[in-house]
Amino acid sequence: MRAMIDGLAVQTHGSEFGPAVLLLHGFPDSAELWRGQVPVLVDAGYRVITVDLRGFGASDKPVAVEEYAPARVLGDVEAVLDGLGVDRAHVVGHDWGAVIAWVFASAKPDRVAGLVCLSTGHPASYRRAGREQREKGWYTLLFQFDVAEEWLLQDSAAQLRELLAGHPDMEQAVARLQQPGAMTAALGLYRAWAPPESLVGPRRPPAPVDVPAMGLWGTEDRFLTEQQMTGSAQEVRGTWRFERIVGAGHWLPLEATAAVNRLLLDFLARTTGDRPAEWRGR
Repeated sequence: MRAMIDGLAVQTHGSEFGPAVLLLHGFPDSAELWRGQVPVLVDAGYRVITVDLRGFGASDKPVAVEEYAPARVLGDVEAVLDGLGVDRAHVVGHDWGAVIAWVFASAKPDRVAGLVCLSTGHPASYRRAGREQREKGWYTLLFQFDVAEEWLLQDSAAQLRELLAGHPDMEQAVARLQQPGAMTAALGLYRAWAPPESLVGPRRPPAPVDVPAMGLWGTEDRFLTEQQMTGSAQEVRGTWRFERIVGAGHWLPLEATAAVNRLLLDFLARTTGDRPAEWRGR
């Protein structure tokens, strides 16, 4: 089923009676990132919810930075659950979707049955990760300023292509971001969640999460260190599980589909008692 909920393009897959799994993508993607996970989760009996985040895919793309403020984006997540009549969901996020998932689980633990974050660790752990992580994330500072759009898109988006090298869907992502206003919208999360002043002074991170959580990280990730993910253990009051996927890069759902599916199904099946009948007793 397809729907627009508060300007967000949302799709539901599988039986409406199965445990809900909400999938949140990051930059520069759309819900299409999860195409390798959706059928597997549906086949296992889950109700799968995919959404194009504000500023991406078929969702609204406002250009004002305040439209991407944390409170607004977290409100989007809750609006999707409310609009579909879902009280609690397993929340799975990648890249910025993982950041949003961490913060949503911290703010609304009653709405989260389990948390799976791919590539990106808890924001507090990211801050502690040190010099190597700051060097890997150099582009986050550039993205704060208006020159970013021109720099990324000039010369047929040469710099954007270099940044996204290794992305299995690079050409599709570049084509989307070349549409009028799309790049500014896509950078909204960077500008609203990590403004320049936060890069030179303290910014209060979200509280630790109280739900079961798992972090997945690929050994060839060009943007994120292993430390920023493993350090998330300090920010989880529930059970914590870390899985290292050898040979995979940043876009784990596409680059390591089989490994992600196996780990995701195992985590979901072990996390709660509301797992589908097909998985009981396995």
